[in-house]
Amino acid sequence: MISTAIRVARVGSAAELAAAALMMLGYPALMLAALLPSVGAFAAAAAVTYLADHYLHRRGSYLISRLSKVRAGLSIRFLIRQLLLVLLLARAPLADLVFYVAIACFLAFYAFQAPHGALVTLIRNRRRMPVATRNVDLGSRIRIPDAPPRGLLNRAAEKMLHLDLVAVAGLLVTAATGTNVYGYVGAVVTLALAFLYVAALVPYVRGKKSPPRAERVLAAVDGWLREYRPQTVLYFSGSKDSAYQVNMWLQTMEQLETRPLILLRERAILQNLAPTTVPVVCVPGGVHLMNMDLSSVQVALYAANVGKNIHMLRVPTMKHVFIGHGDSDKLASVNPFSKVYDEVWTAGRAGRDRYAIADVGVRDDDIVEVGRPQLAPIRPAAGAPEDRIPTVLYAPTWEGWDDNPGNTSILLAGENIVRALVQADPPVRVLYKPHPFTGTRSTKAAAAHRRITALVEKAAAERAADARFTTDAAAQAQAKAELVRIEARLAELAGPTGDRGDEAEATRDGVVDVARHEGIARLRDEWNDAYWRSFGSWEHRVITGAEPRLYDCFNVSEAMVSDISSVVSDFIASGKPYAVTDSAELGVEEFKLQNTAVRAAVILSNSARELPELLAAVRAPEADPLAAERQELKRYLLGPDEPTSMEQFNSAVHQLAQKAEARNRGQEAGGRAAAAGNANAVPGQRTADQASDAIKG
Repeated sequence: MISTAIRVARVGSAAELAAAALMMLGYPALMLAALLPSVGAFAAAAAVTYLADHYLHRRGSYLISRLSKVRAGLSIRFLIRQLLLVLLLARAPLADLVFYVAIACFLAFYAFQAPHGALVTLIRNRRRMPVATRNVDLGSRIRIPDAPPRGLLNRAAEKMLHLDLVAVAGLLVTAATGTNVYGYVGAVVTLALAFLYVAALVPYVRGKKSPPRAERVLAAVDGWLREYRPQTVLYFSGSKDSAYQVNMWLQTMEQLETRPLILLRERAILQNLAPTTVPVVCVPGGVHLMNMDLSSVQVALYAANVGKNIHMLRVPTMKHVFIGHGDSDKLASVNPFSKVYDEVWTAGRAGRDRYAIADVGVRDDDIVEVGRPQLAPIRPAAGAPEDRIPTVLYAPTWEGWDDNPGNTSILLAGENIVRALVQADPPVRVLYKPHPFTGTRSTKAAAAHRRITALVEKAAAERAADARFTTDAAAQAQAKAELVRIEARLAELAGPTGDRGDEAEATRDGVVDVARHEGIARLRDEWNDAYWRSFGSWEHRVITGAEPRLYDCFNVSEAMVSDISSVVSDFIASGKPYAVTDSAELGVEEFKLQNTAVRAAVILSNSARELPELLAAVRAPEADPLAAERQELKRYLLGPDEPTSMEQFNSAVHQLAQKAEARNRGQEAGGRAAAAGNANAVPGQRTADQASDAIKG
C-alpha cells in the first residue's frame, strides 16, 4: 500500500511520502491553532511545515514542482503561514502595535523578493555563456570572473524566504509571553538579513564580477577556432538521457589523426559528457552556430538523426557523415533521413545490405564500411573457465517508445529467462544489467524489472547460504580494500564535486589535464579488476549504473541473453555464444530473416525453454554447433579484424577530407574563372552562362 502511495504521490521514498503528508496536514493545523488561538500548537505546526518543506526541497522531490503547478508554490506556502500568524496575533490579547509591526514586516519582507529574484535571474542569465566550452583555452582572450559564492545562488528563493524564521519566532515568543520586544527584534533582524542578501548580489551584476558580453565570448571562440583549425567535427544534439550516444565516440575522436572537435547543441549534454581530451564547444543557439567560423572543417560526423542537424548540414564546404550510435537491425539503423548525408558509415557488410533491402534512398556508393572502433576493449572468447562456474549475462534492452512486444524481453520473457538461469544444473552465475532507460516509459516494464531484480537477489541469497559455494574471504576483503583506495584516489583526481562553479567558470577552467585523464583511465581499469574480485565468482549480481561498464560485463561472461539491439552486435565481437529472445513470437526462421544479428544465436521463445542449448555451448565449446557461424557473422556485421577498426576509420576520414578539399578547390577555381569572365565581358553584354541562367529562370 505504501509503495502504491509513493507512486501516486510521485515521491522517491517512504520518508518523502511522510514529509509530504506532514507538510500538507501542517497548514490546516496552523489554521486551527490560529483560530483557537493556541501559540504552542501553532509553533509546533509551523516547525513541522518548515522542516518538511526544507527536506522535500533538499531531496528535489517531484511533489514540490507539482505544487507550483496548482498555485501552491514555495512563496504561496510561506505567505499562507505568515497570514495565519497574523490571524493568531489578531486573536491573541496583544497590543495593536505588535499586530501592525507584523503586517508591516511581512509586507516589507515581500517587497525584497522582487529585487532578489530579479538579481538572481539576471546573474544566472549573465553567467550562461552563449558558447560553453571544455578543453578550450579562452583565458588569454577574455576575462571570466569567479562565480558568486554557491550559497548565494543555490536554492536562492528558498533561502530568502526562510529568513522570515527570525520574525516568526520573535512574534510567537511575543504572543506567548506578552513581551513586545521579541517581536520587534525579530522583525528588524529579518528585514536586515533580507536587505543584506539583496545587497550581496548587486556586485555580481555589473563591473569586474560580471562575465563578458555575448559578442566578446563569440569573438573569442571564433579566434580560438581560427587558431586551432579543427578538421573533423563530431556533431551531436539530443536530450540529457542520450549523452551515451556521443560518449561512445569520445575515445575514437581522441585517436583521430586529424584535429578533432566535438560540437554539442544542448547544455544538458555538456553536463553529462564523459571526460575527454578533445576540445568541446557547446552552441545552444542556431544563429550563433551558423555564424561560427568552421571554414577549416573538412568532415562532420553525426551520431544521431535529429532536427538540429540541419544547422550543420547547410554548410557545403565540409562533407557530412552519419556514423550512428550502434549497429543493429532496428528500424533506426535504416532511417530514410540518412540520405541527406554525403556518406553513411557502417560497421560491416551487414549495414550496407540493410540499406539496400530497406530501399530508403541511400545509394550503395555512399556507404563505407569502417568497423566499430568502440569494440576494441571487448576480449575474444578464451574457452570455458576452469576455476569458476560459467557466467551468463542477461542484458535486455528497454521497452521503446511504443508497445511493440518485440521491443524487449523484459515484459514477457524476462522472469522466465532469469528463473531458468538461476535454477540451471550444473549451475551458472547470472549478471543482470538492464538498459538504463528500462521502465522510464512503461510502468509494466518498471514492475517487471523490479520482479527480475528480486529473483536475482533472492537466488544470490540462497546461493550464499549453500555450502557448495565457498569463498576466499581474505581475497575479497583485500579486493574491497583496493576498491576503497581506488575510489578515494579517483575522487581526489576528479576534484571536489560539491562546488564546481557555474557554466562560465567551467568554460574558463575546463581544460583537461592529460596526465590526470590518463591516470583516471588506468585507475578505472584497476577498479574494474578489483570489483570482480570483491565478491564470489559464483555470486549472482544485479548491475545498474555506469560502472562496471557493459563491455566489462561482456569480458567476464561466457554467454549472453539479450534482445534486438546494438548490444547483440557488440557482443558478437567476442565470438562467445549468445541467445536472443523472439518476444514478438515471429518464429525462428522469420526472426532470423528479419534480424541479421541473430543468425548465429540460440533463439528463445518467451518461455525460455531453449536456454539449455545456450548453456550446453558454454559448458562444451568444442561441441558448439554455432561457433563457425558466429565467426562468419562477426565478419559480416563488424568487418575484418585487420586492418583494425580505428585504422579503417582514420582512412575513411582522410579519403572524405580529400573529397572535401577537391570540391572546395573546384569551387574556388570556378569562382575565379567566373570573375575573370565577367571582367572581360563587353559592358552591357551578358556571358553565355548568365544568358543561359536567365533563360532557365
